[in-house]
Amino acid sequence: AARELDLTHFGEGDYIGAVQQKVSSETISKVLYPPDHNYAGQELRLRQQYFFVAATFQDIMRRYKKNNDTFDDFPDRVAVQLNDTHPAIAIPELMRLLLDIEGLNWEKAWDICTRTFAYTNHTLMPEALERWSVELIGKVLPRHLQIIYEINQRFLDQVAQKYPGDIDKLSRMSIIEEGYPKKVRMAYLAIVGSHSVNGVAALHTQLLKDKVFKDFHKFYPNKLNSKTNGITPRRWLLKCNTELAQLINDQIGSGWEIDLDRLRELEPLATDKDFQARFRQIKLNNKLKLADYIGISTGVLVTPETMFDVQVKRIHEYKRQLLNALHVINLYHRFVTDEQADLAPRTVIFAGKAAPSYWRAKLIIKLISSIGEVVNNDPRIGDRLKVVFLPNYNVSQAELIIPAADLSEQISTAGTEASGTGNMKFALNGALTIGTLDGANIEIREEVGAENIFIFGLTAEEAEYERIHSSRKPVQICRENEDIAQIMESLSDGTFGHGDRHLFQPLFDSLMSPHDQYLLLRDLESYLESQDRVNETFLDPDLWTKMAILNVARMGKFSTDRTIRQYSNEIWGIDV
Repeated sequence: AARELDLTHFGEGDYIGAVQQKVSSETISKVLYPPDHNYAGQELRLRQQYFFVAATFQDIMRRYKKNNDTFDDFPDRVAVQLNDTHPAIAIPELMRLLLDIEGLNWEKAWDICTRTFAYTNHTLMPEALERWSVELIGKVLPRHLQIIYEINQRFLDQVAQKYPGDIDKLSRMSIIEEGYPKKVRMAYLAIVGSHSVNGVAALHTQLLKDKVFKDFHKFYPNKLNSKTNGITPRRWLLKCNTELAQLINDQIGSGWEIDLDRLRELEPLATDKDFQARFRQIKLNNKLKLADYIGISTGVLVTPETMFDVQVKRIHEYKRQLLNALHVINLYHRFVTDEQADLAPRTVIFAGKAAPSYWRAKLIIKLISSIGEVVNNDPRIGDRLKVVFLPNYNVSQAELIIPAADLSEQISTAGTEASGTGNMKFALNGALTIGTLDGANIEIREEVGAENIFIFGLTAEEAEYERIHSSRKPVQICRENEDIAQIMESLSDGTFGHGDRHLFQPLFDSLMSPHDQYLLLRDLESYLESQDRVNETFLDPDLWTKMAILNVARMGKFSTDRTIRQYSNEIWGIDV
């Protein structure tokens, strides 16, 4: 620990130097996940990851050695689950401790290591599969780099033995990525150093096996498995939606919060008029609370009786907040040009944060805010359409938003979202989902029934094919669809940029590019059609409420209790 004040420097008049050591030492844990677009940020992030890993293992070792004289039972007493690649440096750290501090030989240490670690992959985004430069690791953690090289060499010897003469496979599977600069593939290190590797939804795991980790799945055919994510009903219903929880208690009694499958007992009530009325009133009460919060935090006055159409999550191109914004532009056009249109009034709510250096995500936020500025101040549509971007999204805000949502937007490009848990939270609180066949949406559809969810767009296989053999270019789509052409014109003519035609040009260009990897215009037609089905259904309150109740009743699978039970029984070897 650094001293608060270096009195020698202070006495010499060097007041900055007097606190420099304290400031420098605190930097490592001041901000979690610092931006890594420059070398200094990369070094700080690596130091930070090692700091937390090293501290964890010092504690693990202290606790274990208190009651054990040897390390023979270490994997039976300790299970370490690596969540994504951020803590993967833990593998060479445990090897360092066992080899250098405890004096074990390599074979014994490696056996302990691989039986201790399990790795959960949480993303299909290549940029999230960390690759640290060899030079950086060598500078910050030279001993760990030596151990990584040894792990890699021994692993490649096994690969070469199984696939003799296959140099390409050795290159593809190597933990060290050749080139300039050389990189350490942390995901590969996590796979090699763990006894279990799991995805977090059925589709996600299949894509890991077939695409991302294809070679490793063939080499370790029994290592990859699936553990679908879950949410805790104690927080995401019992605590954040107390009125709905009480209604459920009144009908089926307590206990469902620790046995979520019991919600199935609500199914017969889905068409009960009295239950529907109470369910609707609770939703309206939650919307009134959120409407008050929106008014206070943004100054926008919204009408609780409108459809609350919600997309709250990290701002990223693959999550396609931009697709949602394009639909809002389409709605705006329709409200303005056809006053007799049979359109349900909507309040479209966005919230989420973008990485500090992710400028395109920041531009999407700017577009949404600009659309809101235009729409919310157009007297021609009044309260029939409002657009809100809530600032400073966090869990406490989510606990207010989710119980109030009517429609849950889960619209990532198929094959990009690992699982998602927001989709589960919304459905558990009686929101209907509009979404792609991506992540856990697929399993939600299986549970709630295809008739109780609004699915649109390409499948993961179709999306992959479209990226290579595009069947319809964006220019062709605009030429064939007048509504989409009008949306794109509004994006580029200054309508939402205070007359600045160039403000959103980067977004326009990405949408019109035949190489748009997130396929927004390719899915936009299907999305608009699905939104029409949403509109039609919302105008039938009894049908909408029936579907919402069935969503709540059929979410039992998505409790964290089931998820943790699977991890315990199938990965950690703990019978629960």
